[in-house]
Amino acid sequence: MAAQKGLDLLLKINTAAVGSTPAFATVGGLRSTSITLNEESVDATSKDSSGQRTLLAGGGVQSVSMSGSGIFTDSATEVLMRTTFAAQSGGSAVFKNYQIIVPGLGTFTGFFQITSLEYSGEYNGEATYSVSLESSAAVIFAV
Repeated sequence: MAAQKGLDLLLKINTAAVGSTPAFATVGGLRSTSITLNEESVDATSKDSSGQRTLLAGGGVQSVSMSGSGIFTDSATEVLMRTTFAAQSGGSAVFKNYQIIVPGLGTFTGFFQITSLEYSGEYNGEATYSVSLESSAAVIFAV
């Protein structure tokens, strides 16, 4: 795979109403975006393992984590993330459909919960925000 531009690693959120055909739009203002694919391991080591760790094949939980940070723009997609996060207050999770596009690799699509949303700014700089998402249920990968 040839080198890819980081600019092309995108986070998109479904802006369509529930029950409608998905319509994904790029989340505004992001400068930095990362995705982590996780496969939890289950240790099945026993006295029969001859002192070597043994992992249980297929025993772990798969998850996808995403984080990003950028400039506060108050774009429609950023507002949608902010209102989605606010709707989670009181302990009830809200899952939105997101796409994470990795250039030269493919697209991850699935439902994610916003686990962290932070805004900050310096007196002599721009206002910024950062967001963290965690997957819920299966995340589909397509080339």
